[in-house]
Amino acid sequence: MSDEDLRSIIVDTLLQVAPEARPATIDPSANLRDQIDFDSLDYLNFALALEKRLGIRIPELEYPRLSSLDGCLAYLRSRAVGVPAQGRGGGRAGG
Repeated sequence: MSDEDLRSIIVDTLLQVAPEARPATIDPSANLRDQIDFDSLDYLNFALALEKRLGIRIPELEYPRLSSLDGCLAYLRSRAVGVPAQGRGGGRAGG
């Protein structure tokens, strides 16, 4: 998955949680809470929505890494998000 695709997923997920956000005005390196009306519950819902959309588990201790658009991109890239969500989760060892 390209960085552009991943950034699009992050922004789309952000808009699901905070529809009032204007992506064109968001500074990708600045804290989301400082830029949009994004409270603790929104932040939790954002992390959970990213998990669901990407088919990954984001430990709660890692949530601070999702505080900006660039932070989200770097964290998700480090998780090697490249397998579509529908392709993950089977997890069974075949024999």
